Amino acid sequence: MIEIAAKLTKGSVYFSGEVIECYVTFTNPLNPIHQKSQSHCDVFEGLAWASAQVHCQCSTNAKVVLTEKINAISRLGVVNADTTFAPGQQDNGHAVVNTKPKILFCDLRLSPGESKTYIYRETIPGDAPPSYRGQAVKYSYKITVGTQRVTSPIKLLRIPFRVLSLSELPEVAICNDSVDLSPNTPFMETQERENPLDIALQTLQNLTARRSPNFYNITNGRGRVVRFCLFKNSYKLGEDIVGTFDFSNATVSCAQLSVSLQSEEHVAEGYRRGKANSTLVNYNKHHEVCLGLRYSQLVLPIPFHVTPDFTTELVMLKWRLHFEFVTTLKLIETPQENMMNWQGPSSLDVETMIWDLPLHIYPSIAPAHSNQQTKYSITI
Repeated sequence: MIEIAAKLTKGSVYFSGEVIECYVTFTNPLNPIHQKSQSHCDVFEGLAWASAQVHCQCSTNAKVVLTEKINAISRLGVVNADTTFAPGQQDNGHAVVNTKPKILFCDLRLSPGESKTYIYRETIPGDAPPSYRGQAVKYSYKITVGTQRVTSPIKLLRIPFRVLSLSELPEVAICNDSVDLSPNTPFMETQERENPLDIALQTLQNLTARRSPNFYNITNGRGRVVRFCLFKNSYKLGEDIVGTFDFSNATVSCAQLSVSLQSEEHVAEGYRRGKANSTLVNYNKHHEVCLGLRYSQLVLPIPFHVTPDFTTELVMLKWRLHFEFVTTLKLIETPQENMMNWQGPSSLDVETMIWDLPLHIYPSIAPAHSNQQTKYSITI
């Protein structure tokens, strides 16, 4: 019996273009029964080989996506078709990212109580799609460690992790194969080249830190409802969306309002089954009764677990704020500063007004739970 344990050293969340590192330990546990009776006779356990590979599996909803078209295309690009180690074949869907398998060892023999650890390193492709669990499409990443005894079937250990894509950042080109063309001379000081990942993260920081307040006059057919101010349009995961409502110059009374953070999932036209519309999913919601208010504010947190904006050949994900204003058909007189008592109306004739405001959500500089160590194991 051999125990196989794998641990991600930097946690379970990574950026595209980042190096993922995994420690894989093979242990032949010491059997208490044989500890005394066979103290002078080692009982070796052996494995023929072990290798590891990163792959991203894409699964789709057959009711929304033309899965038969995707399967036909994916068969043409099968990787490792001539080897027995094909970890993605047992999963649903098709592989969109397949790194080359790296051999950890060949012919490993362990005596009782002995263990050996191997380090697996791989660079996540810069153009890889992010981890995503949508209504029509799902992208999931795993490191798969495969090993085999002689004349035995292959055993697989899967280590799931999350990828946040940086490919949507404007004016950032992540390239891992760039060549240094600067003069090479011993009389010049060598300057450290900036890592493309560091450049992308700095761009992300500058993009989401930039404040540029935008004002929106929201009106209906009878006049102005409210003036809304949003302090910026680009946010990171975990940030709060902050805005203000100004009812002081409104000509239409607003009784209550609600604001929802919504994701829009659009399947590409060439892969869409029928005339399916985009799928909307609501997340955090702000609700407020605002009749009689002059000013109010919006604070809407962005969850860490959601997927930022991204676009692939198959699907596109966008974000927006969805507003619902309940307005009255007649202007309601609100209490003034010199009024001692004010009685609100017992009934109101109202109508609902809907407005959507697009915004951009990007990955967080410090991924959620990035320091959490995750460990997975099997016994063969």
